[in-house]
Amino acid sequence: MPKANRLKIRLDYLKNRARRMDVASVIERAKEVSAEHHKPTPIIVVDMLWSAAFRETAFQDYVDWDYAILSRAERETFMTHSISNHIAMEHDAAAHREIFHDKIEFNKVFNEYLKREWLDVRGASADQVREFVERTGTVIGKVPFSSAGHGVHRHRADDVTDWESFRTQLLDDGQFLLEDVIEQHPVLAAVCPGTANTTRVTTFFDGEKTHILSMAQKFGRGQASDQQTFGGFYTMLSLDGKSMGRGYDSHNNVHTTHPESGVSIPDFELPLVETIQPFFDDVARVVPDMKYVGWDIVMSAEGPVLVEGNWAAGVYENKPSVTGIRTGSRPRFQSIIGF
Repeated sequence: MPKANRLKIRLDYLKNRARRMDVASVIERAKEVSAEHHKPTPIIVVDMLWSAAFRETAFQDYVDWDYAILSRAERETFMTHSISNHIAMEHDAAAHREIFHDKIEFNKVFNEYLKREWLDVRGASADQVREFVERTGTVIGKVPFSSAGHGVHRHRADDVTDWESFRTQLLDDGQFLLEDVIEQHPVLAAVCPGTANTTRVTTFFDGEKTHILSMAQKFGRGQASDQQTFGGFYTMLSLDGKSMGRGYDSHNNVHTTHPESGVSIPDFELPLVETIQPFFDDVARVVPDMKYVGWDIVMSAEGPVLVEGNWAAGVYENKPSVTGIRTGSRPRFQSIIGF
């Protein structure tokens, strides 16, 4: 992309951010950072605004990546949502983004890699819904256009007494998609058996090869989703699948062990990690013009199961105050993508 176009995208992004800026929210975040790292709130506010304007650092990134305790050189090693957005806008074709917005369309396109049954309720009768749910026993209902785990619900066949009413309720709630529950690898089930614990794998397809940029392991709390809105948390993984430290979320919760199972998060190792590269060598070629994607998979006993793909990949990064590691993953992104 020409530099002029790239600059326009970044300026437009900054203008949109400025229009949407919630000053009260910025001050509240600054107070939290001040209390945690013992620095004056006014200085934090100024630093947050300066970092947002000139270092492409979203306010929540500043909080989550502990910028208040990092040097400028250390900060420059962290990915931010602003930088990720620029990459996505440049390398993900607008004509194909809708596939990744609509979960039903995504399932149609990537059906081969889902390795589970699913049903579009809109085109199914009450009897077909009943047959699907009773055959699988438990299903996950999803709102097709949603993110961060919103609109995800678990339904059990034994809880349904009126299938016509059940189908109508699904449609009224916008839960047009039903999916069979994924059976995860025993290592993941030992951490949290009640939730499909997903691995976020961010990739870049250069037209010939799929590059794994980063990996993060998310853990649920027994709910229908492992997202933070359901109490979930994550830890960054090395490229060989080893946890980089304790788990954390964006609400200052830190977990040395899983709260329910007691399994150690720093000692976690993703099983069958060697299957991830060949899996995405194939998956990334399905829509090759979508080069930069954050994929969610669940590792089963046989290998990766695709859950969804996010063209606006978002960012998962190391948290220095939790792990003691004061560098992030940006150098790898830069070396592979070139920015």
